[in-house]
Formats: sequence, structure tokens, C-alpha cells
Amino acid sequence: MTTTAAQTDLGTHRVENQPPDLGDLDLFGGDQALSDHVAGIDHDARDGLAAYGAALGTADMQLAAREANRHPPDLVPFDRAGRRLDEVRFHPAYHRFMDLSCAAGYAAIPWEGQTDGHLRHAAMVYLASQMEPGHCCPLTMTYAAIPTLPSEGSPFPVWRERLVSRHYDPTVRPVAEKAGATLGMALTEKQGGSDVRSNTTRAERDGENWRLTGHKWFCSAPMSDGFLTLAQAPAGLTCFLVPRWLPEGRNAIRLMRLKDKLGNRSNASAEIEYHRALAFQVGDEGQGLRAIIEMIHHTRLDTALAPAGLMRAALREAHHWVSHRTAFQRTLIDQPLMRAVLADLALDFEGSLALGLHVARAFDGGGPEDRAFARIGVALAKFLSNKLCPMVIGEALECLGGAGYVEDSPVPMLYREAPLNGIWEGSGNVICLDVLRTLARLPAARTGLDAELDAGASLDRTYARALREHRDRWPQKPQEAEARWFVEQTALLLAASVLLRRAPPGVAEAFVHTRLTGRRGRGPGTIGSIDTDAVLERIYPNGQATQRQQPRISAGAT
Repeated sequence: MTTTAAQTDLGTHRVENQPPDLGDLDLFGGDQALSDHVAGIDHDARDGLAAYGAALGTADMQLAAREANRHPPDLVPFDRAGRRLDEVRFHPAYHRFMDLSCAAGYAAIPWEGQTDGHLRHAAMVYLASQMEPGHCCPLTMTYAAIPTLPSEGSPFPVWRERLVSRHYDPTVRPVAEKAGATLGMALTEKQGGSDVRSNTTRAERDGENWRLTGHKWFCSAPMSDGFLTLAQAPAGLTCFLVPRWLPEGRNAIRLMRLKDKLGNRSNASAEIEYHRALAFQVGDEGQGLRAIIEMIHHTRLDTALAPAGLMRAALREAHHWVSHRTAFQRTLIDQPLMRAVLADLALDFEGSLALGLHVARAFDGGGPEDRAFARIGVALAKFLSNKLCPMVIGEALECLGGAGYVEDSPVPMLYREAPLNGIWEGSGNVICLDVLRTLARLPAARTGLDAELDAGASLDRTYARALREHRDRWPQKPQEAEARWFVEQTALLLAASVLLRRAPPGVAEAFVHTRLTGRRGRGPGTIGSIDTDAVLERIYPNGQATQRQQPRISAGAT
């Protein structure tokens, strides 16, 4: 890694009006919004998040993230003699992130019996997504699969123990011989996609276990130690755990090819085939959808928080650039229109972060009310953050101009990653229809949602009026064609309610007055007058967001 200062005088010209390197980043300590929205966790938990954020944010790990995404994984179907391997080889930088996040407890903390486990996990998803989102995929699936696996009956206790061990062990061995394990998912097929009821992979009895034959169109993290998968048993669609490695050798899983993806380049996704692969039944035969519902539920939490991390990283890059870039003798950050754009983007980011972490607290709650609210809250949070994420990152890129469009910057990687979580475990339409079904079938979810919305009504008159108008517009279940409108407005109101309770007044009021009143255009920065200092200082450390503290750079500065 380069430690000597780069040369500024190049003979033909001097390099001027360019920002310095970011250097080591304190991802937790430098993020006041995150600190406020995890308020209440104990000192050990806060110290753990601080240590994780510091380790992720070093200049060395920033370089590792770049390398992991520049060198995507390779499929190795055969060895040199022509024997089948069906393995994927990753860049060493990818393994560094896996090792760091496993050791920090990314997948394990919620299942270790610690207080605020899901909240801490959600904060870790947010932090990790800022640096290297690709490695989050296998760890998120591991986290989400644990509540799906039975706690008793062979071989599940061994699997559960390895999945929460905090050890990263990428060796090719049966799970019982490893220090730790990860779990992937292989659910969808070519003909059905999200409609898994149309799956054709078949399961046949083999003594106490099963043999699977068929294909999967998307298998995420194919070097995981096993996969949760769906297949048609005699009684109907059933969930199974399929191990990659068996005591006697490799299971009959063929990796056909790796997906050439838009983003998520450091991580592998594969098309696979089962050739009478050994599998263990999870849940009741014929009840596959019921068996995986908890997996889907917990995965959605991560897909709500990861976009907030991506937005945060893009805004950091944008703010760093405009804080050190001069145009027409003025630093960009000092120019009112630039500040309006960044503040508007920051409100989208903080609303998403606040809502996602608030829902994570409901995951930690033990009562039926918490579970009911978590069920609908996570869908609302996922929808909102993922609809905002591509737009926010695109605007952040625009702040950098051409410098944000080249691969020397992390912004292109963030932009390619932006659509992923909106697809994962339910695209926008799927989520909106799920919200309508939940409200219709689970009265406790509506009760919990109403209570959360009402909590902000006494704190701001404008919010209270917007809430009344929302309820007047939809006194009953919306029509299906209006589902997106209803879900978007409900999510914005819920985010506003959380901000009114947990964010400084200047931030919460700016969110309410620009998102709930019609006093905003369609694009970022099309807002009226707000307290931009109050908004920007939330996500930019050391007071750098304020005009009076922001250093100016003259046109002739180095």
C-alpha cells in the first residue's frame, strides 16, 4: 500500500483543486445519526460496533474492498485431471472481509442471547454495506436461516452450532469437521422466479433423508456449506437443507455457471443442478413456504438496512468532494444549491436508516405486538429504502461529476449495487401486495402500525395533519392498483414518526415539511428553505457540514 505522498508537480502541470484521500474512516464514531438511532444499547455493544466500524474503515480495508470487486470470483468446475470440483475461488480480499465480519458476530449476535441482538446486527449490516456489500450476502443468509432450522434432530444441532460460531472457515470439508459454517439459499427456478410454487425440482425419499433432482436458477453464495432449498415432495413443496460436503465426499451438486451480474461483483451467484443430492427435511412435508417464512422475514431486515449503508457511503464521497472542490472561487459545499441537494439526499438517507433500525428493535421485542409490527414494518422499511437508494447514489455521483463515473471512485460500485436489495426477497410490487395482505389478515399488525404512526402526532402539527389526510384517503384497504402509493405514503409517515421521536428537531421538521406537505418537487434538491446545517452535520463528522467551519480552497491550492 502506498505510504509516500503522491507527486503533485507533474512537470506539465500541478495537480490542484483535488480532494485528499479520505484516509482511515471511523464508520461508527463519525456517524452521529447511527449513534443516535442505536441509543440505549449497552456500553459493550456500543464498543463492539465502534471496533467493527473502525476495522472496516481503515484505508487498508478500503483498498481490499476495491480489489475484491475488481477481481470477481472464478468457477473451477474441474481439476487438472478432469475430475469434478464444482468450486468457486474468491480473491483473498473477499476472505478478509468474511473473516472480519464473522469474528465481529454479524450473523451470530442475534442468536447468542444478548440484549438488542437484532438491532446490533442491523447496525453491522449498515456498516459493512458501506465498505464491501458483496460479502454481506452469505452472512445475511446465514443470519436469516438460523431461525428456520430445527433445534433438535440430526443433523441440525451441529449446523446451528457452526453457524453461530463466529469462525470463518472456507475449507472444503463436512460441516462437523469445521470451526464455523455459512448457509446459502437456492430457491428460485427458471420458469417461476418468485413464484416458487411452480418449482419442478423433485424430492424422493432415501431412508430417513431425501434425494433432490432438478435445477436452481439463482443460488447465492455457492461456496456456502449448505443451502436452504425448495423441492416438490409427494405431499407438496417442502423445504430442505442440502449440504455441500458429505463425510464420504462431495454432494451431487453441479455448478453450471456463475451469473455475470450488474453489481455484487465480489460475491458469487450460480446456476446449479441437483443430481440426486442428499438433503435433510426442514419443517413439515408439503409446508415449504411456511418453513421459509422466518428466513424471508429476517432477510428483509437486512435488505432494508443495506441500502442505507450504500446511501451513506455515496454521500460521504460526495460531501468529501464538494468540501475540497472549488468552482468560480467558491468551495462547492458553500454554495446554497449544492447544500440544498446534499441536505435533501441526507434526509432520504436518515429517514431510511431511522426506520430500518426502529424496525430492528421490534425484532428484539419478545411480545406478540412487537412481532406483528416487525412483520409489516420491515416490508415498509425495505420498500422505502430501496426506492430511494438508486436515486440518492445517482445524485451523489453527479456531485462528483466525471470523477464519480470512473472506477477509481467507489461510487460506481455503489451505484451498481443499488438495485440489488430491492429485488432480494421481494421486489417492489411483491412487497406492496404483501403489505396489503398483512393488514388484511393480521389485525395485530394494523394495530401496531397505527400505534407507531400515532406516536408522532402529538409532536408536530404538520405531521398530525398529514396522518389525518392519509387515513381519510384510505379508510379501508386500498385497491391493488393503489398499493404503491399507499405503501410509499405509509412508509414516509412511519419514518417521520420515528425521526420526530429520535432525531434532532431540525432534522425531523425538515423531513416532515419536505416529504409530507407537497412542498417538494420530484427530484432531489427541489425543496424550499430548510436548516441545511442541522441536516448535514448529522452525517458529516467534526462539524464539517457547516458553512462557517468548512475550509475554503483557493483556485491555486495544491
